[in-house]
This record gives sequence, C-alpha cells and structure tokens, in this order.
Amino acid sequence: MTQLNETVLNELVGRVLGDLGGAVSVPLVRIGDALGLYAALKRIGPATAEELAEASACAPRYVREWLSAQTASGYVHYERGKFSLTPEQAFVFAEPDSPVNLIGAFDTAAAMVENQAKVQSAFKTGRGVAWGDQAGCMFCAVARLFRPGYVNALVQEWLPALDGVVDRLEAGAKVADVGCGHGLSTILMAQAFPKSRFTGYDFHPASIAAATAHARAHAVTNVRFEVGRAQDFAGQDFDLVTCFDCLHDMGDPAEAAAHIRRALKDGGTWMVVEPMAGDTLEDNINPVGRLYYSASTMICVPTSLAQETGLALGAQAGEKRLAEVIRSGGFTRVRRAAESPLNMVLEAT
Repeated sequence: MTQLNETVLNELVGRVLGDLGGAVSVPLVRIGDALGLYAALKRIGPATAEELAEASACAPRYVREWLSAQTASGYVHYERGKFSLTPEQAFVFAEPDSPVNLIGAFDTAAAMVENQAKVQSAFKTGRGVAWGDQAGCMFCAVARLFRPGYVNALVQEWLPALDGVVDRLEAGAKVADVGCGHGLSTILMAQAFPKSRFTGYDFHPASIAAATAHARAHAVTNVRFEVGRAQDFAGQDFDLVTCFDCLHDMGDPAEAAAHIRRALKDGGTWMVVEPMAGDTLEDNINPVGRLYYSASTMICVPTSLAQETGLALGAQAGEKRLAEVIRSGGFTRVRRAAESPLNMVLEAT
C-alpha cells in the first residue's frame, strides 16, 4: 500500500474543500445579483436579514440563509446582528463598472457547467463544440465577464499605448472590431471617438443582433455591425483593426492574420487583446492561469476545433505563440504594448 504523507494530504483536502465552497457559491452569487440583493445591501446596510428582505421584496427566510452563506464565504460582512458590504466587497459584487466586478465570471462558470455534456462528448470524438451551440447564454456571460476590463482600460490605457493610434482616432479613422461579440468594445471606442467610423464583425448572428440592439439603445451612430468571419470579413483600408479576447478561439487564426493584414491600409495597426499568459505551463501555474485553462478546456478549445483547421491555440497560448501566428500573416513587428492582471495587449504593424 502506498504510504500517504498526511500533511500533503490534508493540504490537498483543504484546498479541495475551498474549491467546493467556491463552486457551490456560484448559484448563490448569481441569485444575489439577479434579485438585487447586493445592490440593496450596499444601499441600506448595515441591515438585518428582515430589512434586506423587505428592501429587495424577497422572503426573509431565504434571505437569512443566503446572507449566512455569503458571510461564511467572506463575500458579506457580519457584525452585531447586521449584515453589510465592505467597500471592497461592494467593488467586487455591487458596482457594475468596477474593474474587479466579477459577477460575469460566476455567470461564465455556470454556463461552463451547463456545457459539460457537450464538451465531455467532444473529449471522445476530438470534434469541437461550435460557439453557437454552447449551452445557455454563454455569449451573454462572456460579454459580461470582459466588460469591466474594457470599460476601465480600453480607452484610458490600451489605445493610448499604441503608436499614434489615438491621434488617428481623434482625427477620424476607419476601424474594424473583429470578433466583436455583443459589441461592448466597439461601442466604447465609438463613444470615445465620434469622428471615427467603426464596424464590428462576428461570425455569430445572434451576437451581431445583440450588438446592434446595444448600439441602438445607446444612440451610437458611428458604428455598425455585420456578420463576418475573421478570415474573410468585408471592408478594406482600415486604419485600425482590433481583436478582443478572440484570436485564440478562431479555427484558423493564421488566415485571419493574413486577411487582417490585407484589410489594413499601409501604416495601419492591429491591436490584439488576449488573456494574460506566460509561454509555458510552468509560467501559468497561478490563479489566473487556473481560471483561463479551465475556461479554455470548456469554451475556447471546443470553439476552435469546431471551425476550419481548428488550430486550438487555447486561452493560455502565450505571447510567443501568438506573435508567431500574427507574423505568419505578414506582420513584421509585434510588441506587448500594455497589460493588466487578466489581459495582454499586443500591437502588430
């Protein structure tokens, strides 16, 4: 019989128990968000369970148990019979524009669980799971997951980090946002640079419909959305092409790179925003790598394998591999222009 190291075993069990606590918190966090419990607690706290139930029009017994679970998770503060959100807790759970609002990550985790049967089957066949066949509203969850980063860094930090791009956008540039999803990134840029013209492309028709509705709701008139694949979208002579968290999902990113190079005018720039990653597994054994490898297994690799050549770069491809793909399309210069804890921003010319 194999001799067990009790210390190592206990550390592993403790880690797994912590993970299970996080896993079973997923539906509770989503309930708190959907029913406005976090928002109400931020507004009225400190409050008793009964007071929060009244403020949110929910049943007190459920609210009391929910608050107890949230307190045990460290997501809600409890003191002298009343519950509240600390400023830090509110920043994560109750402020939609916070750079560390993580509600979208819980939505994505729920969609990944719902998607298990399809991905599990693909393990045996080697085939992919198309983006349009993902379970639940994966598209909504992913859009919400990335939104805080885009809202807080895209216009303020990432675009200014590119050589001369902001000046062109302020003067009036032609921009393609390829793989735009629900159009959050496209609309943020269009709002910030009203003299420029933006076209968002995505191969998923339902996402293009959502993006169009989003632009209409925000009365943004210098943007439009079209169904189009990265390797053959319409349009030429772009000053800037952007790809946000999508290059690694593409079936043929090398052909996408070549088409984007052809679509850019001379002197144009390609901005590639990708998940933060080192170039080796050893570099990515950390909390961010853990999240991205898991999401990559359940979302990114299946999506890529369902397309064309199915290169399946994965969400942790790393800068070296990404730069190789970008250069294969005819780009001669690739540099890391900016980064955040969750993303790297590459500039290709």
